[in-house]
Amino acid sequence: MGTNFDRVVDRRGTSSLKWDYQERFTGLVPADAGELLPLWVADMDFPAPPPVLEAIRRRVEHGVFGYTLEPESYFEAVAAWMHRRHRWQVHRGWMLSCPGVVPTVSLAVLAYTRPGDRVVLQPPVYYPFRSCIESNGREVAENPLVLEGDRYRMDLEGLESLLDERTRLLVLCSPHNPVGRVWRPEELGGLVEICRSRGVVILSDEIHHDLVLDGNRHTPTAALSEQAAEITVTLTSATKTFNLAGLGGSLAIAADAALRRRLKETRDSLWTGLANAVAAAATEAAYRHGEPWLEELLAYLEGNYAFLRGFLGERLPAARVIPLEGTYLAWIGLQELGFSDQEIKNRIQRRARVWLDDGPMFGTGGAGFQRINLACPRPTLEEALERITAALAARC
Repeated sequence: MGTNFDRVVDRRGTSSLKWDYQERFTGLVPADAGELLPLWVADMDFPAPPPVLEAIRRRVEHGVFGYTLEPESYFEAVAAWMHRRHRWQVHRGWMLSCPGVVPTVSLAVLAYTRPGDRVVLQPPVYYPFRSCIESNGREVAENPLVLEGDRYRMDLEGLESLLDERTRLLVLCSPHNPVGRVWRPEELGGLVEICRSRGVVILSDEIHHDLVLDGNRHTPTAALSEQAAEITVTLTSATKTFNLAGLGGSLAIAADAALRRRLKETRDSLWTGLANAVAAAATEAAYRHGEPWLEELLAYLEGNYAFLRGFLGERLPAARVIPLEGTYLAWIGLQELGFSDQEIKNRIQRRARVWLDDGPMFGTGGAGFQRINLACPRPTLEEALERITAALAARC
C-alpha cells in the first residue's frame, strides 16, 4: 500500500477536538502562548485507510441518511476480524451494537450495579471511567496498579481483599491506557478467578486491542475460557484502530445471555440502539479491507516509539519512558526532574507550547507522569520533543 505516514495533514479548522479547542480545554489563547502543538487526546493525525474512505464516499453519494441499523454483513466482518486477528470465535448472537465505548461503560454501570454499589478501577487509568461510575451514583473502589521497575502489574492480592458484598463490577482496560501494558493470559486468568469467585462482572474495554507493538499479543479476556466468558462483557470498536472516532459506534460482546439481556435492556431504555449510517459502512470496510494499512501503521508507531526513546535518552535522560506494549500512548515519568506536577504542566504548555495529558488526570499513581500521543507524523513528534526537552532542561 505504501502509506506515507510522514505527511502532515492540517486539521485546524475542521472542528477537531484535538486541534481546534485549545482555549476551551487549557485556558490558553494563542496570544498567551502561541498555537499549542497537540499530542494529547487519543486520536491519530493520519487519514483513514483508502478502502474506508471509498466506502464512505459510496455511502455519501447515495444521499439518504435515514434511521439505520448495522447490516448482517457488518457483524460477519467483525467476527471474521476477531477470529483472524485475535483467535477469538465470536458468535453473532453475542454482539450488541452500542453508541460508543465510553457511553457503553455508563450503560454497563447502570445495567450491572445499583446506586451505592462499588465498581473497581485499577489506576492510573483512562479518566472517563471514574466519571461514568460516580456520575451514576456508584462508588469507585481503587485497586492501583503496582509499578515494579519499569513494568506495571495488577495487584491481585489487593483486589481479593478489596472486594466485598457491594462490589458488583470491575472495569478492566486491556490493553491498558495509559501505562501501555498488554496483559498476559496468566494475569487475566488470575483476575478472572478472583472476580468469578466473588460474583463480580468484568467489563473489559479492549478498544486498543489491535494496537499491539513489539511482538506482543492481545488476549481477549472472554476468550480465556468458558468461565471467563460467563462473567465478561467486552467493549470494542474500529474507531481507535482506524482513526474513526468522529463517526462513533462500538460493540459489546457477551457470551452470557443474562449479561447480554441486561445490557440490551438498559441500552434500549435510552434509545441508543440505532447506528450511524456512515460509521456502519466505514467499520465494515475497515474490518474487511484495512489490515494491510494497519500493519503499516503498527510499523510506523514502533518507529515513533523508538524515536521517542532515543531522543529522550540523549536530550533528557532523567525522563523515564515506560515500555510500550500496546496503544500509541507513551507514559513518561518526569519525577527525577524535581518539579511539581503544576510546574511540569506550565513548562510544557506555556514554555514549550505543547499539549500533553497530565498524569494526575489518570488518578492514583499518575503524579509525575505525562502521556504523549505518538500517532502523528514523525516531523510533528520531533518538533514537540525539541520544544519539551528545551523547556524541561532549562534551570529556571
